[in-house]
Parts: sequence; C-alpha cells; structure tokens
Amino acid sequence: QLQASGGGLVQAGGSLRLSCAASGRTFHSTTVGWFRQAPGKEREFVAAIRWTEYYANAVKGRFTISRDNAKSTVYLQMSSLKPEDTAVYFCASGNRIITSTIRQGTAYDHWGQGTQVTVSS
Repeated sequence: QLQASGGGLVQAGGSLRLSCAASGRTFHSTTVGWFRQAPGKEREFVAAIRWTEYYANAVKGRFTISRDNAKSTVYLQMSSLKPEDTAVYFCASGNRIITSTIRQGTAYDHWGQGTQVTVSS
C-alpha cells in the first residue's frame, strides 16, 4: 500500500515536499514514481526513482525525488512552483519496471490515493 501526503496551497515560487510512504519488505528494490493529473488533462509522469532518478522535462531542475529506504518513504521536493504545477499528485510503485517504461503509468502495479497541490499566481 502507498500513502501520499504533503500537498497543499502555496504561492507561485514557493516549495512543498510530498511524501509517499510504502509498506512491504522489498521497498529498497521497488521503483517509485510520481504522476500528476490536472483537471481536464491526462495523467502525466513527474519523476521516478529506482537506483537513479528520472524527471519529466517540465519539472527538471525544480523538483527532486529521493528515497529513505529505512523509512520506506519516497519524497518529492518541489521548488519554484508554478501555477501549471497545480494537480493531484499520485505516487505509484512497481517491482518489474524496465527503464524504457518507467515514465508510463501503466507500468506501475500499485497506486496511492493522491494529494492535491494548488499553486496560486
């Protein structure tokens, strides 16, 4: 199971840190990804982490994904937030994801409930 938290309302240029807490004994080898979905738009990839990190071009340089295996938690540090970052953010995990599909939501087996991020202008 995955539990996402940390969303909220922030002004443009501000920061938020999202957390994704997972259960399971194999967390250290699990790929965890963040996706987001804005109203009226399709879900899109934001970032993922396995042994290295992957980012969408729209967030590269502003967002940082990291993991704490001892806490079975993945973080998404979001800085320099823009109104277009407003969305519901979901974390997802999978154990058999290959690099070529790591940006595809269909590659992930488990999804958290989502946390709302709203960036005001």
